[in-house]
Amino acid sequence: MQRRSRPVSEDVSDLRVGAGPGAEVRYRRVEPQAAVPGREVEDQTTWRRWLRTEDALPPLRVQGLDLTADRDLLLARDDLADLVVLGGRLDTEIEAHLREAGALVFPSAPHAPVDPYRAHLYTAEELYAGLADEGYATTLDARAYRWFEDATLRHDAYVTALRAIHDDAMSDALAAALDGRRAVGVMGGHALRRGTPEFAAASLLGHRLAEDGAVVLTGGGPGAMEAANLGAWAADESLLQDALEALARVPEFAADIGAWAEPALRLRAEAGAGAPRRLRSVGIPTWYYGHEPPNAFGQLIAKFFSNALREDLLLAHSRAGLVVLPGAAGTVQEIFQMATRLYYQVDVDDGLAPLVLVGREHWTAQLPVWPLLQALGQSRPMGATLHLVDTVEDAAAILADR
Repeated sequence: MQRRSRPVSEDVSDLRVGAGPGAEVRYRRVEPQAAVPGREVEDQTTWRRWLRTEDALPPLRVQGLDLTADRDLLLARDDLADLVVLGGRLDTEIEAHLREAGALVFPSAPHAPVDPYRAHLYTAEELYAGLADEGYATTLDARAYRWFEDATLRHDAYVTALRAIHDDAMSDALAAALDGRRAVGVMGGHALRRGTPEFAAASLLGHRLAEDGAVVLTGGGPGAMEAANLGAWAADESLLQDALEALARVPEFAADIGAWAEPALRLRAEAGAGAPRRLRSVGIPTWYYGHEPPNAFGQLIAKFFSNALREDLLLAHSRAGLVVLPGAAGTVQEIFQMATRLYYQVDVDDGLAPLVLVGREHWTAQLPVWPLLQALGQSRPMGATLHLVDTVEDAAAILADR
């Protein structure tokens, strides 16, 4: 097979000493052009199609694939200088060929509890695998939290890079999962206990939003977040009521995370074919708050090491609106993060996402956030997007069909 040539992408000019045409040439300066963005390849079929093409390969980012499965096709090509391989399965021969051809190879990280190059979101079953047999401490979720907390690794540049790559991969996978979907965020306190009227109300909100066609996004943890994911997961209100009664037997997670997670996982398993077929909810938790376990009712889970990135993405993807249930400091922070987005948003042709606060007394007397939001919204487009209501039914009605 003949080597495929690549166009030179550099601007070369002479640097001279002195002035005028007779100046002495001392050396040449190379001005690199802007890098061409790579195309991500995350499935074996697409990778095989690229390997079979007769054209030169464009810049590709091959993520978490088994490169040994198409060995002959890969070894037959030498136009690999714009290829970046992120983890996956390689052997000595393939890795040597890739490096000789100029590809950049990021090795797999067998000692990390997570695959930093994964191209898809987590599921509750994956994060809690082994819970029933060996306890929570052995699960992927618990091991990743210990890895995050390990003081001996806190300033390890390699580990820091792996976590950053993982979070970037999560960000891409989340964007792909939500592409073309109407997403509504639901915020609220993690301390809300199962078995309370407030928990039931939050679950009803999630159910109404999902029934209206939205994908419900939450912070993915316990409390109001679990309630909203639960409501979205439930196919009907009868199933929701049964689930609320089953969960109420273990009202909080603090005493035993395993005992708290097990009934939720059991409900999901028992639902089987009755589980929703379309995507109705996504949890977006973080190992930064690893002592707060992820709830099992997000159909997909985008879990991050960086809490700042996780919060920003949760708000950024809540393009169809954000509902805020009563909460404390963390919830207040998220309200004003969203308010900042709305305040400075210039392109309002498609309208701004509604920001709906539920609980008039909570947000005006206990934590007087509402008056400040109104003040910020004066003479700004965001003013028309702010809503204060008393019930989750009112909140769902405002966001209906957006």
